[in-house]
Amino acid sequence: MKLESYWLDTRPAFRGGREGPVEGHAEVVVIGGGFTGLSAALELASRGVQVTVLEAAQIAGEASGRNGGQCNTGLAHDYASLAAKIGATQAKAFYRAYESAVATVDSIVTAHQIDCDFVRTGKLKLAAKPEHFAKLEKTYEVLLREVDQDIALIPRESLRDEVGSDGFFGGLLQRNGAQMHMGKFGVGLAQAAVRHGARIFEQAPVTQMKRLDGERYEITCARGTIRADRVLVATGASQIGPFQWFRRRIAPVGSFIVVTEPLPPEQLNRLFPTRRAYVTSRQIGNYFRVTPDNRLLFGGRARFAMSSPSSDEKSGQILRAGLSAYFPELANVRLDYCWGGLVDITADRLPRAGQHEGLFYSMGYSGHGVQMSVHMGRVMADVLYGAAAGNPWRDLEWPAIPGHFGHAWFLPLVGAYYRLQDILH
Repeated sequence: MKLESYWLDTRPAFRGGREGPVEGHAEVVVIGGGFTGLSAALELASRGVQVTVLEAAQIAGEASGRNGGQCNTGLAHDYASLAAKIGATQAKAFYRAYESAVATVDSIVTAHQIDCDFVRTGKLKLAAKPEHFAKLEKTYEVLLREVDQDIALIPRESLRDEVGSDGFFGGLLQRNGAQMHMGKFGVGLAQAAVRHGARIFEQAPVTQMKRLDGERYEITCARGTIRADRVLVATGASQIGPFQWFRRRIAPVGSFIVVTEPLPPEQLNRLFPTRRAYVTSRQIGNYFRVTPDNRLLFGGRARFAMSSPSSDEKSGQILRAGLSAYFPELANVRLDYCWGGLVDITADRLPRAGQHEGLFYSMGYSGHGVQMSVHMGRVMADVLYGAAAGNPWRDLEWPAIPGHFGHAWFLPLVGAYYRLQDILH
């Protein structure tokens, strides 16, 4: 079993990175070569802006290349509960932002002919308890009435048409969702940006930033120093670099994934006949999907811990148990991949994008970042040049998480709280 991301291991090599030192000047410097940074770089370069991307390791190598491969409508919230909390108008705007985000990914894949196995399959949220289905019924009614007619409620007696498991009690299908190969998309996005003139430097972790005036910064990284007229910080849950202000506002929660050996098509057709993107309704739930080469990817927040080889392996054992519980016939299937990564979760699980001390930023996607990161890269290309109205998150305050000074000591407590919620509700 490989302790590395299936997406990263099976993607083509990116050969568009710049050699030599980082130096000189750029109109925009993007810090972070994940989906947000690469999408912004592509959009800016397409408009003729001189843009440089500084990536600490390899492009799309962290959250963008280590996730579950789902690109769906919907926030990290139950819509009905969110609407009750913040009001229908704002909840509707946030929901539609995710609809727009899926469309953005689709349009980029199409326009730049990115070979990444993109397919629209929809998302099926599965009720792990009978009472969870009752909650999905209420959400379905609110969604249908207020914001989304392209949905369906699937009772337990019809669920076998969607997923071959007796472990669920119904589901909510949101058809406006997609899947793709994250590694292929990341490389394709980077190559498209380079073709349009963006400069991408890998292995260039930022070590120092000096504000010159207004939005102008001098940025020092492991490969040199560059001056920028504007800077976009797209670092997500990264734990390196002089970005303490952002780290205090993000809980870097580990998420873990296993991928099986290739499975027989007839077995996949029986267990996953519609090939949806699947998520379960528990607080510490699971997500799964079939990969382009007929493997089952199965993930979740198995442990509230940082990712490391030992932590990933322990999480893999927990995920195997969960996989076996839902799909007993897969109990002894070989696992070929197991890995972890960090999710940039905010206290209210809503993204944040705006400006702080002259730095533009977009992050905090809270486990729903595939589509929103790509979308916000494009949006931030506008925001950098004064068009803030297109940013759906512009009016959200972003206080630091109490007691959080960079090291997420509280993660075990958060995990214990959510486990209790799963027991009680």
